[in-house]
Amino acid sequence: MTENRLSPYFLKHIKLVSFGAFYNKVVGPFSPGLNVVYAKNEGGKTTLNAFVSGVLFGWEDGRGASNTYKPSNAEREGFLFFENEKTKEEIELYRSRNILGLQGETEFIDDIDKETFKAIFGLSSDELRDLRNTSDITSKLLTAGSGTVASPASALGETQKRIAEYTSRAAEFDFSLVQLEQKQTALREDMNLAAEEAERFKVHDRELADLAPKREEMQKKIQLLNREIEDLSAYQAIREKLYDLQTKTLEDKQALQLEEGKLLAQMKQFKAAQQSEPITLAANKEAAIREKIDSFTEEVNRAEASLSLAKQDFVDSHAAFKVLDEMPQPDKEPEEDRKRRTKLVGTIVPSVLFAVAGLALLIFGILESLMAFTISGIILIVGALVFLGVMLFLGSRPEEPEDDGEKDREAALKIMLQDQKKMELREAEKQSLNKTIRVYLEQAGLEQAYGSPKRARELLDEAKDFRAKESKLAQEIMAVSAQIKKADENLEDIKTQKAEALEVLEFTKEPTQGEISNTVNEKTQERTELLEASKNVNHRYGELQQELSQAKGQKSFDALKLEHQQIRTQQKESAQDYARLLLTKRILETAITAWESKSQPEVYKQASRILSQMTLGKWEKVSASPEGKPQVKDGTKTTRDPLHLSLGTCQQLYLSLRIALLMTAENVGRAIPIMADDILVHFDAERSRGAIVALAELATQRQVILFTCHEEIVRLMQSCHPQINLVEL
Repeated sequence: MTENRLSPYFLKHIKLVSFGAFYNKVVGPFSPGLNVVYAKNEGGKTTLNAFVSGVLFGWEDGRGASNTYKPSNAEREGFLFFENEKTKEEIELYRSRNILGLQGETEFIDDIDKETFKAIFGLSSDELRDLRNTSDITSKLLTAGSGTVASPASALGETQKRIAEYTSRAAEFDFSLVQLEQKQTALREDMNLAAEEAERFKVHDRELADLAPKREEMQKKIQLLNREIEDLSAYQAIREKLYDLQTKTLEDKQALQLEEGKLLAQMKQFKAAQQSEPITLAANKEAAIREKIDSFTEEVNRAEASLSLAKQDFVDSHAAFKVLDEMPQPDKEPEEDRKRRTKLVGTIVPSVLFAVAGLALLIFGILESLMAFTISGIILIVGALVFLGVMLFLGSRPEEPEDDGEKDREAALKIMLQDQKKMELREAEKQSLNKTIRVYLEQAGLEQAYGSPKRARELLDEAKDFRAKESKLAQEIMAVSAQIKKADENLEDIKTQKAEALEVLEFTKEPTQGEISNTVNEKTQERTELLEASKNVNHRYGELQQELSQAKGQKSFDALKLEHQQIRTQQKESAQDYARLLLTKRILETAITAWESKSQPEVYKQASRILSQMTLGKWEKVSASPEGKPQVKDGTKTTRDPLHLSLGTCQQLYLSLRIALLMTAENVGRAIPIMADDILVHFDAERSRGAIVALAELATQRQVILFTCHEEIVRLMQSCHPQINLVEL
């Protein structure tokens, strides 16, 4: 730890949460003294410099073509961590959006502003190069040393500029004492003319005031006549329209009344044509009856089909019995021979077929050496022989003699009697069903059906047709009646519209067409005369109004007096401001003289020592020219200004001045690190060593962080200052 360090706090770590291409990137740790950050090209050195400045003083906005390092999908955000070298206490500074401001112990940077940081603490090769052609070099370099935001020389120049504005004749400086005096002179002349014009305008104003009520009265009469003429014309149109509408409505009503009479007559005739009262049933009950009738119809059909089948069976069995009863006995012997021959043929033919098939399989199996076919053929042959033997044995047995025809007649009689009984049972079932149907239909109010489901359905259909036709006629009658009622309402509405139209016109009785035309002509003539008179009044009113309107553009006497007083007040204020500026000029001149005699020599003394060290004694002294600009002098007393130095020497001059300012301006940015970005790029090896020694001396008071992409500079710094802290990105 160095005893003469300005602040025990130093930047320990940098955390880029989201900034440029970096996300959650931590850089460090840094030491309190001299640090070097090494990174290859595009490694993030410039981004890191911009990040530190952004956290401390706010992110750059999007104006111009400068890089704002704002990620495409996130807000810029990050931390700076400072540590107390003695107590190890940590201070955290954080910024996200600019609108939220810097968060943390913000008083930590109260001793520095953004412009001072950029001018003195942000050392870069580009910044040193830009200073070479800056006209106000002294003002920019000595700002921090004076402890003010702007240099005393800049403040003096601004004060002199303001003094010149207060004595200028240019019209843009309306607060100028010369301009105000000229305005006062012109106002005095205008006030004299305004007094003369004011009296004439008063006469015209009184005449205009007299014409205004007369003009308004005539306008009201013309508007009233316009409304009356419009009302009469509208009444004529409404009257004609209502008359046509009334006539048509009466004709429609008469036609509807005739149609209503015809429909009522049709209804009467329709009801009279009915021979009996139609059946009336509830809709749900009728549906149930129809369903039951359908069920009965199916049962009747089944019963009739069963009875018809039973009758047919009886007829067939009766005919069969009569045939057997009347048939003579046949000769039985030929019939027995025929049967025996048939059995013999039926036995031999299948046996031969099976034997042939078995022989074929046997031969095929032997030829093809297939055991399965061979065995199958043997089995078929043996089976055919066994079957032939059995059937011949059974056929050789004598058959029992058949019974005579009596047995057949008895069987036929029995079948006939069974069919007769079945037919009688089906007839009884049908009669029972007919009785059930009749009872149900009578209970349902369908006595006229006489037990017939078909007739019952016809009666229901007739009742349904009657109700439909009756309902249709009733609906037509109701529709016509509604139309007649609507026609009556329309006629009443026409009558009301006529009364309302008459009420608007305030007529006690309905006028004739001739009376209306005469009234319209009279009011039109009256309106024409009024319009002519109004035209003359309006013309004079317009002339007076235009003249007075032009007079309003001219300033009245009172307004001129007020403006005269305002200018007098401005003159007093400008005179006071002018006096303050003169006093400020004198104070600044005195302050600059005192500051130059005290602080500036120390800055140039330190800068001379540092520049001589950097240039190996070639340039020994840095001083201010009569114009206040820096200049250098070598051992032969040759003096040159920055424009006549090489780029490297010029940058070494400005670097010396900055280091000198930072070493003497103890009241500015005590804990803020010096951020130097590739400032040695235009220095040769010897002068780079001198610059490193100067930076190491500065690092005994302030933390210095140097960024570079050159490995040789890193090695050179390590050889010159072994205690250097190296951080690689």
